[in-house]
Amino acid sequence: MHKLDRYDLKILRILSEDGRITKSALAEAINLSVTPAWERVRKLEAAGLVKGYRAQIDWAALFKTQQVLVEITLARHTAQDMRRFEQRLGEAPEVAFCYATGGGVDYIAMIRARDIDHYQRFVDQLLLEGLGIERYFTYIVTKTIKQDNAGAPADLGDE
Repeated sequence: MHKLDRYDLKILRILSEDGRITKSALAEAINLSVTPAWERVRKLEAAGLVKGYRAQIDWAALFKTQQVLVEITLARHTAQDMRRFEQRLGEAPEVAFCYATGGGVDYIAMIRARDIDHYQRFVDQLLLEGLGIERYFTYIVTKTIKQDNAGAPADLGDE
């Protein structure tokens, strides 16, 4: 992959905010003609910088759900134990996201469950599977203040 320039960075920021933007609107937003703008998008996709396009669904509007943040600490920190734990959480449909962290805990995960009982059954199953969980702390989400799936720095590509 070539070094990213300001056009590439702007494209990435725009796509992170609106994956359905038209070719012409994208080209206009970055001040390029359509063909060079779209060639840049294809190169960014081929380089693996654009991992996909998806709709952001408001599941809570469709179903009653409970979001739970969980801090997880493993008993052992071997590469094998961590890989096994990460693979299991990565495959679980209940896990909205999971981050490995430095500091007081090893992982922070967001679990989306039908209700608290469903969440607890999920955690109990993880404990039964012997994944090496030493302790976990549960935090019930009571209100979403901000949810931004874009994740791009606000000034990405600006000069």
